[in-house]
Amino acid sequence: MEAAPGAGLLVCERLHARHDPRWLLLLPPPLCLACVIETLGAGGASLVRKKHVLSCFRDVLAWHAMPVIQLLAQDERVCVHFIGTLFGMLHTAEDSSALDLPTEVLVRLVAELKLEQYVHCVLDESQKELSKAATMRGSLPMFNLLGKLADAIPGLADILVIEHGLLKELLNSDHFVSVIMSNSRRGADSENTELLEGENPLPLVLKKLLLSRDEMLQVASVQCMTAVLVHSPIKYAPAFIHADIPEFLFECLFCTNEILLWSVYCCLLLLTEERLFFSKCHTVYGIESVVRSLKGILQLNNVELHKQGLLLFTEILKRQPVEIKLFTNLAMCKDAIGVLVEAVKCPVLEVAVEAVKAVSAILRKDHLSCPPVQYVELQKLIETMLKRCADLSLPPINRRPASHLGHSIQNKAVLRQGQFLLSTVEGFRNACRLAVECQSDPVAQENAFTAPGSESENTLSSFSEFLLWICDSLCIPIVLKHSERISSPALMEVFISTLSTLFTVVPSMQEKFSRKLASSSFIRLALELKAKFCTGQSNPALNQACSSFLYSMCLSLHSAAEKMEDSSQQEREMSELLQRSLPQLNCSVPESLTLLSETPDPFCLDEALRSHQYCLLLLLYCSYALEDRFVPEAELFSAIRNFLLSVQDQGDCLPPYVFRAVLYLLAVCQDKGEALDSSPLCAIRRVLENTSDLSLVYIHHPLLLKFFLRYSELMGRFGRRILQLWFSWEDYSQIETEDAVSGLSSGLPDYPNSFTTLLHILKGNSSVVLILLDLVCLSTTEVAHKVLMTLSMFLKRNEDVVVCDLLRSQFLQILQQLLVESSSTTLRASKNLPLLLRLLFLVQLRNEAERELDSTDFKLLHHVSNLCGKCRPGDVELLQPSLNFLYWSLHQTTTCSQQRVVAVLLSSMPLLELLQKVLELTWMWPCRSGPALSSSEEALLCSAWLLTASLLTHQHRYNSEVHQTISLDVEKVLNAVIFRRKKPALLLVSILQFLRAILRQNFSSSLLVLVVQPTAQSRMEPSLSENDASLHPLATWQVLSLVVSLQNLLVQKDLLLSQTVVTCLEVLMEYLHRRNQGVALHVVSQPWNRFLLFTLLDGGENSFLCPEILRLMTLVSRGGVDISANLLCISTMQFVRYRSSDIISQSEISQILQEAAKAKLAELPGATSHALRLFLLQLQSGSYEMEPPQEGTIQTLLESLPARTRTHLSPQDMVYPFARHTSLGTLSKVLPKLMLLRAPVVQ
Repeated sequence: MEAAPGAGLLVCERLHARHDPRWLLLLPPPLCLACVIETLGAGGASLVRKKHVLSCFRDVLAWHAMPVIQLLAQDERVCVHFIGTLFGMLHTAEDSSALDLPTEVLVRLVAELKLEQYVHCVLDESQKELSKAATMRGSLPMFNLLGKLADAIPGLADILVIEHGLLKELLNSDHFVSVIMSNSRRGADSENTELLEGENPLPLVLKKLLLSRDEMLQVASVQCMTAVLVHSPIKYAPAFIHADIPEFLFECLFCTNEILLWSVYCCLLLLTEERLFFSKCHTVYGIESVVRSLKGILQLNNVELHKQGLLLFTEILKRQPVEIKLFTNLAMCKDAIGVLVEAVKCPVLEVAVEAVKAVSAILRKDHLSCPPVQYVELQKLIETMLKRCADLSLPPINRRPASHLGHSIQNKAVLRQGQFLLSTVEGFRNACRLAVECQSDPVAQENAFTAPGSESENTLSSFSEFLLWICDSLCIPIVLKHSERISSPALMEVFISTLSTLFTVVPSMQEKFSRKLASSSFIRLALELKAKFCTGQSNPALNQACSSFLYSMCLSLHSAAEKMEDSSQQEREMSELLQRSLPQLNCSVPESLTLLSETPDPFCLDEALRSHQYCLLLLLYCSYALEDRFVPEAELFSAIRNFLLSVQDQGDCLPPYVFRAVLYLLAVCQDKGEALDSSPLCAIRRVLENTSDLSLVYIHHPLLLKFFLRYSELMGRFGRRILQLWFSWEDYSQIETEDAVSGLSSGLPDYPNSFTTLLHILKGNSSVVLILLDLVCLSTTEVAHKVLMTLSMFLKRNEDVVVCDLLRSQFLQILQQLLVESSSTTLRASKNLPLLLRLLFLVQLRNEAERELDSTDFKLLHHVSNLCGKCRPGDVELLQPSLNFLYWSLHQTTTCSQQRVVAVLLSSMPLLELLQKVLELTWMWPCRSGPALSSSEEALLCSAWLLTASLLTHQHRYNSEVHQTISLDVEKVLNAVIFRRKKPALLLVSILQFLRAILRQNFSSSLLVLVVQPTAQSRMEPSLSENDASLHPLATWQVLSLVVSLQNLLVQKDLLLSQTVVTCLEVLMEYLHRRNQGVALHVVSQPWNRFLLFTLLDGGENSFLCPEILRLMTLVSRGGVDISANLLCISTMQFVRYRSSDIISQSEISQILQEAAKAKLAELPGATSHALRLFLLQLQSGSYEMEPPQEGTIQTLLESLPARTRTHLSPQDMVYPFARHTSLGTLSKVLPKLMLLRAPVVQ
């Protein structure tokens, strides 16, 4: 284009001549539009010429647009051709400068034409060019053009989206988006929302489409937004957010169109990457819509839609700022949890994975802090999540070689399930962290809406306990089962860190949880994970998680085991050691044993090796203490021995908590290792001597006690203190309870293992017994009490151990010390003195055979009798074992010693006074208004009556000198039996023993003063009747009442009581025959005697051979004569006058003879054999008329019975068949119940 000569025209001289003049624009300067169009379209024109022509046209169009547009508008064909020419220049341009000019002219031309047809023409050409472009670079001119057209023509965006449909394709180009959104700025950089919206027409256009009722337009609009945001959410999202488009996107979620829902989910997901999306509270507005749409789509069969919706929910939950509460009311929060429960239950694993991620995201305090916190709902959610994980079945392990395809599918399934498990454990960890976080919030701990006085499960405490329970029952088994198939460092890191968090979830159960984990091999698991995955710098997160877990567990177990005052200092030191060494301790089991055996370089200042050894010892101690012995005992014992030698060589000073672990490990591994020689023992002794207090290194365990008492080097120096610590820690409450319950059981109670171990040690090492006796004198009352109980159990369970002489001499020293150092009041208040006396009596019981008493015995007898004299009747615990000791001393000895014992006892006037006071307690019980006697008080009465009866007998036998008498009221003694008021059988037996003794002596004794109170009948009759005078101090009615009472006692069929009653009847009949034979015959001839026999015989098979029945029949048949004692010589004619056949008929006699003939006489018990002999001799005496065959049978039986032997047992002898199987606490109380009275033995 050039100016024509002389005219100033802008025309092409070569072409202008053939152009119609109407195309000439008379402008300054004039322009031929046809020349412009033809020059631009000419193929032969140079590029420079074309640019010049186009530049001239641009200037004209800029300054004179109206005439140019009017001229072009006259011919549509020319306009279209011109537009096509300009498109051709865009296509052939080689550089950016060549593109800018035609683009600018084309945009201005179309904008000035203002006709829709030309816009469509441009769009059509653009689409054609875009379809031809093979690369993004080739399509850039078109995108640039369309972007500038969109800026210049406001309605172009609507045409692109609605009518032409080109925008979606155009938006796939980053350059086009950059151009069309070129005026967009970050929301944070602009506060002028109107200006931002005015400068960005595209968001407004898409917003209008979004507001339409047409779902297709809504889908197109949302997809266009998504296409823009995909390129850079941070860059382009503010424009859409400021246009309030998120609100309308949330409104679209109420539809049922799956395509629209999918598109909205995708668009909102991109918007979540922009902070403005949350700070302008769009999520608060739309969270309800999201939850409702999720609830709806879960009913559909569209997995991808489920996943995308849950992904959006997860991102909102994760990115929501803490300061902006997402759920504004309780109902919305519950709905959200309910939706997640249903999503987790989805059978499609991919959906469940996304749901579990959402669960992990929602478990934040700011999300769930709407009061009250829905702990119950959260429990359902967590339980559902873990159960869903547990329901997954891992593919079975195929032992056969599988195809590559099958192996790949199996691996993918395992990995997919592993990912699901990882997400599940992450969610559970967040739940644990939530519980810990809520502990500092008083509002979150309790449910404020719970009625006062009622219990609610919706509390933090219940939720925390649930977490511990669900972890133990589901989480741990699931993870361990999966880890058997495939080891995942990521999964184990989350799992171990979860366990670390659980230590603080329920502080009160921290110890129990730690012990449960340690006993379940979790120390081993953590160490194996560190050794396998964390060597070098590998998996630092897993290494830290395992180290933190081991740190928390060790400190928890240490705190639970300590009760010393300075344990806090030890905990601080241990804490620093563990924190410093655990992250670096990543060795396998063989490597750990090697580590323990290493010796540090003496010239190296680095203490890392010792610290690692200390740390490893602490871990092994915690593991072994809870029975997880993953290191072989023998190898560990050897390694620790080497460690001790290294410590000895280096002169190191072990911290107490480390040396405690060393001692424990040596003790528990000792049985699998060789005995220690002098070198390691010397090292142990050196450390112990440098320890200020052995309690700092003491661990209460039976094997540690056994270890110390095994080596004389340790026992001699430290045995006493270790035993003292042992008893101070040991709980004897169970032992005392079992002793009380075991009572007269034939077997021994099952004591705790620790107690049994100590008894075993005592049996093998008598030196320990001496240490225990020292502890009785030198330790606290509590320790001495436990020592005495231990010794008593030891004596009961080990009959073959000969320690009686040793114990008696020590007891004498202890007793002397107590009596000298203590007053009467102090003695009575002593808790250990009763135990000492019981133990003394137990030692005495071990001497079954009669023996001569030595000086120690008489000193003990003297001290015990004096002690009794200082007591009051109410000092039951002291008096009970003391009286038993005195009684046994009186009986289990030779005649010579027995006479001296009687003299010692009778010389103690306070003792005899005490006995009288104790016996008088019998009349005071039972009292209608007062409380009943305790078992201890009842036993004391029994012992007092028995000892008094024995003293009466032996004083009479040896005619010993009496310094103090005992006064008793005869009537009260008899009434105690006659009017017994449900007295215990044991007490009745004891009183009958006393009654038999005074009947033997005809109520005449220098020791006993009998008080006879006048009765009401005697006051009415001043002179005694003949019978009463002969029976004095008894009255006839008292005799008859006593006989009736004794017969009633026989009917009770109590073995001990029956033996005593029959013996008493025998002595009573002797007394009556001596005093008044008429009364004796009257008693024997009563018809109820036969009824009594029938009642007693109704007891089963062989009742006739019962010794008590045989003795009773003998008594009745002989009229009370005691043949065995030869006390009376009464002629047979006296018995003939008594019709004995009225009581014992020939049929009973025949039956007895028949049963005796069938019985194995050699195997009969001694009492039965003796009673049968007496009965047969009575028959032979002529009381009954016997037929010749019966006489022969009697003689044969007498010859077949075992020969009679003299026994040294007195009539008051007591046999203790169960004494060695009875607990110490029970023995002295039930001792009288263990007494079986023997009948007199004939020569």
